[in-house]
Amino acid sequence: MTTDTGSMRAQTAPRDTIDPAGMRVIWLLLVAAFVAILNETTMAIAIPELNRTLGIPEEQGQWFTSAFMLTMAVVIPTTGFLLQRFTTRQVFLAAISAFALGTLICLVAPGFTVLLIGRIVQAAGTGIMMPLLMTTMMNVVPAHSRGRMMGRVGLVISLAPAIGPTLSGVILDHFGWRMIFAIILPIAIVAMLIGAKWMTNLGETTHAPIDVLSIVLSALGFGGIVFGLNQLGGGHGGEASSDLGALPVVLLVAGAVALGVFVWRQLVLQKKDDALLDMRVFRAKNFVVAVVIMTVVAFAMFGTLTMLPLVLQTVSGLNATQSGLVLLPGALLMGLLGPLMGRVYDAYGPKVLLVPGTLLIAGALFTFSMLTPETPTWLITAVQIAMSLGLAGSFTPLFSASLGSLKRHLYSHGSAVLNTLQQVAGAAGTALLIGIYSSGLHAGTADGTDAASAGAMGAQTAFLIGACIAVAAVALAFFVKKPADDQEDHMMPAAH
Repeated sequence: MTTDTGSMRAQTAPRDTIDPAGMRVIWLLLVAAFVAILNETTMAIAIPELNRTLGIPEEQGQWFTSAFMLTMAVVIPTTGFLLQRFTTRQVFLAAISAFALGTLICLVAPGFTVLLIGRIVQAAGTGIMMPLLMTTMMNVVPAHSRGRMMGRVGLVISLAPAIGPTLSGVILDHFGWRMIFAIILPIAIVAMLIGAKWMTNLGETTHAPIDVLSIVLSALGFGGIVFGLNQLGGGHGGEASSDLGALPVVLLVAGAVALGVFVWRQLVLQKKDDALLDMRVFRAKNFVVAVVIMTVVAFAMFGTLTMLPLVLQTVSGLNATQSGLVLLPGALLMGLLGPLMGRVYDAYGPKVLLVPGTLLIAGALFTFSMLTPETPTWLITAVQIAMSLGLAGSFTPLFSASLGSLKRHLYSHGSAVLNTLQQVAGAAGTALLIGIYSSGLHAGTADGTDAASAGAMGAQTAFLIGACIAVAAVALAFFVKKPADDQEDHMMPAAH
């Protein structure tokens, strides 16, 4: 075991306040996470432009999204181990350096292949950033202030997607796709340089051996499931992939088998404290309930935010810019409310936020299930705002209550589980909702129905299924408790 001076400072600092060095680390990580998420949301809207500029077919262009998601699904499960094996400083600099390098590769890419490599390198850094942020926050923020700080995470998660599509539209209309990376790159470099100077090592490291087989099984398991779901949803291209035959199903089955073997191996390795992803996090009932709700919420959020712009353009007749503006008020409100929701959580616990929050999410999805070509845009915007309020009321208590229910040495593994399941749920939500919507659209147009009416029928079915799934989150919201104040607040995480 190694202990650095940063951890010694944190051990002696009073635990009823946030250590200044730890607070500085959190702000650095918040900035880095914001840049990473902003990059992803600006890139999503740029894919049609990339297809045209690079002269590639749509199914090839979707690899810019598919490869990114696949890399994230492979990287995130390893972060529980990485955050214990290496110091905060090492992990941060590796992540932000990979992200900056990937952004540079994308900026100068002469064609599809190099640009795809840049996206994969970017994703490797992005996948580490959020687990690192949440684990660090749990370690340096006292229990009574975690909701407020998690609210700032909610601000990052919400505000970046709110700004990203609008920023991307302006850049694409006036400067071309390379300017997206030209704007992101200097911000990433500045964050890297500041981190190199000011990043403090927090906590302790272990020397557990790296289990290569676990990494391979994790890549095959989580990667296969996320990629299979991604292909079922047409690679996020808005059209279900019917020409892939049984490939998505084969990927899902293979991924499930590999995941089963991965879990078995972790159960064996954790007896020696050598697991890549420690399954003992699932012994905490409150963590399990909160993670299940988070999975449902991520399913609803990613599925809706991916499908709704397509529905608005097909059913409501809006253009891409107008569709983005419909989503903007709710996304901005969700981000701005994050810190307030955190204070409410600290004062009153999770139920006062989580119960109405999940009700708003389910209610919004049920309302969307009645969408028709005649539904006024203002009503769609209002429903989206209501759903965003529900998401704002859900994220902070779920982040805080789930990780706060774990022992300190399991924070990094819990964060890895939470972020991995978010990725899987997001891929599942997108695949299911877009797949159902696209099937209804194509079946209707094949029967002679106009595209708007056919799209409305497909959207109604998709949203109704999403709403029914969201009801499970409402039922479980009553069982989430606020963890007791950490009994080890005077300690940093022990090596194991």
